[in-house]
Amino acid sequence: MKIRKMAIVTTVCLFGFGLLLTPTMVFSENLKVGAVFSVTGRTSFLGDPEKKTAEMVAEQINNAGGINGKKLELIIYDTEGDATKTNLAVKKLITKDKVCAVIGPSLSGTSMAVVPLAEQYKTPLISAAASYKITWDEKKNKSRHWVFKTPQTDTMAVEAIYTHLKKRGINKIAIASITTGFGKSGHGELVRLASKYGITIVEDESYGPKDTDMTVQLTKIKGAAPGAIVNWSVGPTQVVILRNWKDLGMTEIPFYQSHGFGSRKNIKLAAGAAEGVFAPLGAVNVAELLPASHPQKAVTMGYMKNYTAKYNEPLSSFGGHAWDALHLVAKALKAVGCDRAGIRDYLENKTAGFVGQHGIFNFSTNDHIGLTFNEAFLMVVVKGDDWALAK
Repeated sequence: MKIRKMAIVTTVCLFGFGLLLTPTMVFSENLKVGAVFSVTGRTSFLGDPEKKTAEMVAEQINNAGGINGKKLELIIYDTEGDATKTNLAVKKLITKDKVCAVIGPSLSGTSMAVVPLAEQYKTPLISAAASYKITWDEKKNKSRHWVFKTPQTDTMAVEAIYTHLKKRGINKIAIASITTGFGKSGHGELVRLASKYGITIVEDESYGPKDTDMTVQLTKIKGAAPGAIVNWSVGPTQVVILRNWKDLGMTEIPFYQSHGFGSRKNIKLAAGAAEGVFAPLGAVNVAELLPASHPQKAVTMGYMKNYTAKYNEPLSSFGGHAWDALHLVAKALKAVGCDRAGIRDYLENKTAGFVGQHGIFNFSTNDHIGLTFNEAFLMVVVKGDDWALAK
């Protein structure tokens, strides 16, 4: 593996410089794809599986002969979850590395930070973050021309949760959210969509990304006597609040997490406190539980087997975001080559019925997400320290 270094980037990995090719494979040239993930730092739980997945996919593509006889050269920069570093890395990928397209970043905030670069340099970018604002220009009321994304949106996750609550006859809830870009975006959708689903929010609490105790917030929530609690965060805080919820004897109040809870590591870290917790997750998280007839069964099972065998760790939703993004770019490269405008047009006009880890994608002029909550989410519940399909 060849390593490049630059002052603003902690880790830069070039993947596939012949090391993984069989002696009979000869590539005429490289097709460069850039990636920016939060590989280290506070949000490494997002970027690390994304990086590993992208490397694995690139290896599989090159071992199968590449793309039209050309090698897929994957250039990955570690952003450490920092918006400034992300901005500099994406600019370098576009202007110096001359990549055909960029996948990532891992976070909604860092994705929003580089949207102007994708537009300025007319380079297709497929984000691995949640907020609908990444692809939708609210001022112009249309999709951003050069930006796409693979994760389900916070809007879809809220709709999935509210649909399940309505099915259970619960209409009074309390919400808690983290004060980051992801949390604020989710909070906004929880509030905005509540009346549409006949939901009343009886308590609204928040906490910081470094907080280590949410007892005060949960005590207020308990006093409001909600029918359920919906928490919106990622990382350690979503585990901390579960432990506090259990310690306060509040487990009789149903607890819902956002789609950011999509890693079995969170269940393990909760040390029993996650039992009975609900979350809307993609098929990738429960591949082995899907019926044989499910349209995503084959791709999710294949990814699960390959990832766990290669890295000896459970996969998560987050790696699935990278799987979808790189496969989408690879399909476009196969069709149009390293033509940035051609890749963008192909993604928008030719991505129909693409079966991915998080749903079946159908991009269009005014939909650069290509998913709906009905097909992109399954409601799961933690049972016996593992996922189970919820009723």
